[in-house]
Amino acid sequence: MSTILKEQEYENRFDWKLWRQILRYAKPFRKQLILLGVVMVAVAGVDATFPYLTKVAIDEFVVPGTTEGLVPFILLYGGLILLQGFNVWSLITLAGKIEMGLTYRIRRAGFQRLQELSLDYYDTKAVGWLLTRMTSDTMRLGEVISWGLVDIIWGFTMMTAVMVVMFSLNWQLALITFSVLPVLFAVSIFFQTRILAAFRVVRRINSRITGAFNEGISGAKTTKLLNREGKNLEEFGETTENMRRSSVRAAILSSLYMPVALTLGTAGTALAVWGGGSGVIGGTITYGVLVAFIAYTIQFFEPVRELARIFAELQSAHASAERVMSMIDTEPTVQDRLDVIAKYGDSFQPKPHTWPAIGGRITFENVWFSYNPEEPVLEDFNLEVQAGETIALVGETGSGKSTIINLACRFYEPTQGRILIDGVDYRERPQAWLHSNLGYVLQSPHLFSGSIRDNIRYGKLDADEEAIRAAAKLVNAHEFINRMPKGYDSPVGEGGNLLSTGQKQLISFARAVLADPRIFVLDEATSSIDTETEQLIQNAIQNVLEGRTSFIVAHRLSTIRKADRILVVRQGRVREEGSHDELMELKGYYYRLYTNQFIEEETARRVASL
Repeated sequence: MSTILKEQEYENRFDWKLWRQILRYAKPFRKQLILLGVVMVAVAGVDATFPYLTKVAIDEFVVPGTTEGLVPFILLYGGLILLQGFNVWSLITLAGKIEMGLTYRIRRAGFQRLQELSLDYYDTKAVGWLLTRMTSDTMRLGEVISWGLVDIIWGFTMMTAVMVVMFSLNWQLALITFSVLPVLFAVSIFFQTRILAAFRVVRRINSRITGAFNEGISGAKTTKLLNREGKNLEEFGETTENMRRSSVRAAILSSLYMPVALTLGTAGTALAVWGGGSGVIGGTITYGVLVAFIAYTIQFFEPVRELARIFAELQSAHASAERVMSMIDTEPTVQDRLDVIAKYGDSFQPKPHTWPAIGGRITFENVWFSYNPEEPVLEDFNLEVQAGETIALVGETGSGKSTIINLACRFYEPTQGRILIDGVDYRERPQAWLHSNLGYVLQSPHLFSGSIRDNIRYGKLDADEEAIRAAAKLVNAHEFINRMPKGYDSPVGEGGNLLSTGQKQLISFARAVLADPRIFVLDEATSSIDTETEQLIQNAIQNVLEGRTSFIVAHRLSTIRKADRILVVRQGRVREEGSHDELMELKGYYYRLYTNQFIEEETARRVASL
């Protein structure tokens, strides 16, 4: 199977439907959003009142040179200041709660979708890219929606209130002041697509950087063994240099837009001073009106500048929104039908009381499968596996062994044909039904940070101590666990790095056994462990696999000698089939493979004994 890791490309336009889709995650915060809108309207209303009060102060107190009525005026002014303080505290509190809640909901939806997605999605997506979507991209959305909403409501309310007051004071002067708005609108349209495209590039490269960090950390040992530090640094430097250039380009576009908006706002203020000054000299307006107009033009173009800033940030956030929502909206290629979910439930809301018991008979009927249409892996493949039978798969890399297992486990589904379990197409049952009856031990087992006990219990979360220890004893892991400093409470480290490969394998074996699965898969489970641990696992296999349908993939043929049937798979077809003794008598591919491997192992043992 060949896959290419690549990012999705998006159309070079701003999609408002995307933001309406994101806002559905804000539904639980509807009351807070409404209250936040009311608070922002109040903030803008109070802000718009202060210049008018300045006009009143000049015309009623300064120009006439009187203090009559000044005390009530001061009390009113002070009351508005206190009200505004309360409004600001309220908006910070509400916006903060909305930001955290929205980020949580988007991340939860993203994590749930990652649990649902089929394996082919992960075949073409780097871990770093997915991490970026779940962390910085979702945080960006939370910030922009909550605090951007604050600025947008405040800005439009402020501009509306200021326009109403300015036109009521002097409509001719207001028209002169607002003559710059069409130019500002045209400039905004010009910059919109360019800023959005630039930020898309930045977010895409940011994913690559996260991916490089992830690979650098997880592959640190390989890097040192191959002396790749310098080359890795060089490659990382190229990626970060691309990030720098793209970020600078995006910043330049944003920084150009802001001064243009600021200049146009200043031009509007200058027009107000020119027109208002002429009116004062001509006696058509008062000094208070002129001062109010100047203050209002500054107030009007301040939200214009803030909206310009939000507009630029929205372009950046739009790139994040596309990436997050594209992941959340991705449909799994392997899905349960709606009628199956209604009857049996799904992985998140299962109905195990409706699930039929699994006997373990698996049938491949005329199965076709390919990871991409140009490279078929299986063609008209047929196989009958009896309940409780142990099937070993042998063949070259890429022959289709893992594909057969992945299809049997329903990690993928046939492109043609069907797979039956106990005589029923497994698409007539939920995935959770099959996977809850599946034990799987990988070549490179993954352990989670925590204790040995926690990792074994991961196979069955409600298992008690007795069951955990019984599973460990069954796979011959109990003795080495007891020798650990804290026994079953011993930490395994991140990814199990505090344990040897063999110890991790035994724990993963115990984890799989604990769930008492009807179908068991050992996928190269003994290829990376020492001979002593392999012997422990081989002894455990005889106990564990008894009565269970099982598949074994192994390069070490000594592991599969006692299998009921050995299938030699080449180019997606079964070329030889039989027990170990039958295939040895056949003297075909399996015979040559086994004989060569036996000679190699015997030679290695003799050399080691010298």
